[in-house]
Amino acid sequence: MTNTPKPKPRKTVPSQPPSRDNSVVNIQKPYKFVSFPQERPRLEHPAGHDKFDKNRLHGTLFLTLTVKTSLHIFTGIVVPGNDVQIRVSLIKTMVQGIDKHLIIQGSSLKGCIRSVYEAITNSTLAVVTSRYRDKIPNERLPCRNKEQLCPTSQVFGALDWQGLIEFNDVKCESIGFNTGFMPSLYRPRPEPGSAYFDTRGKVAGRKFYHHTICAIEKGQNQGIAIQQAAREYTFTTQLQFKNIKPEELGTLFVVLGQDSNYPIALKVGGGKPIGMGTMTVEVSQARILQNFQDLRSHYSTYTPDNNHLLTGEALQTFIAIQIKTAHSQLIQLSQLEQLAEILRYPTDREPPEGMY
Repeated sequence: MTNTPKPKPRKTVPSQPPSRDNSVVNIQKPYKFVSFPQERPRLEHPAGHDKFDKNRLHGTLFLTLTVKTSLHIFTGIVVPGNDVQIRVSLIKTMVQGIDKHLIIQGSSLKGCIRSVYEAITNSTLAVVTSRYRDKIPNERLPCRNKEQLCPTSQVFGALDWQGLIEFNDVKCESIGFNTGFMPSLYRPRPEPGSAYFDTRGKVAGRKFYHHTICAIEKGQNQGIAIQQAAREYTFTTQLQFKNIKPEELGTLFVVLGQDSNYPIALKVGGGKPIGMGTMTVEVSQARILQNFQDLRSHYSTYTPDNNHLLTGEALQTFIAIQIKTAHSQLIQLSQLEQLAEILRYPTDREPPEGMY
């Protein structure tokens, strides 16, 4: 009787986790990247704060922001639900004033607006973490010399340099808040080979999350309750500016969604991957001081001077002129078109389902 050898067991390859490279796995991501312009940023000496430049614009924009998908800006504090008279065990809080109105911190609005302004102008990044500093193209590293600043840093500020726009806190017109739900979110994963990097191993551009028709809030079994501003809550604020060029103000108007050819909305606060934080902006009024006579009359009286207050058709004409100047002198068209594809609003895009 002969012994027949037993067949050797086949080696099995352990299954690999799904790749996060968009080029390998066709998974719809809730974000895209806006590429950097090909040319290096033009660095210039910024306008000073010691005097008003008669060749530049000064004044105030009066804004009304409307919530289109639920909004939450975390204070860093989680409290028992009983502390805010809500029947939940724990809740993440938003800032509320003493009059019980929700508040968006001016710094949150500034960061949101600045990131879009950076993307559509030939500017450097505002902040870079040390971990990924070597992945950033040298010309996109934050400005460190206050005498030579990129277009965005001249307007919004940089290290040791105060910007030309002052952001106030944004106050909700309604009293109270809505109770929402924030599912568990995962950290970004910019590992080598992922969609975050180009073929040179450098970052692919600036990352922005899509707007969606709604936010994912229900039907989740993990997460925590949150204070939030619900859909159609309205907020108001004012932006003061000084020594601004017409093209800089025009670019700001584009960022605020005032260009009918590029109707974009802002993404504010937390929960962006699941569709939260979409807000539209209306410029309801603008006080524009364009010469020394305007400045003298405005600052030499205690009562507001409405002679320089633009509303209605006059305001829309002024906005259109500044936007036209911005397109011809400051805005990068390719980057604006990429951004408009991501932040265009209204949208019919659904929020992501499951892992992406």
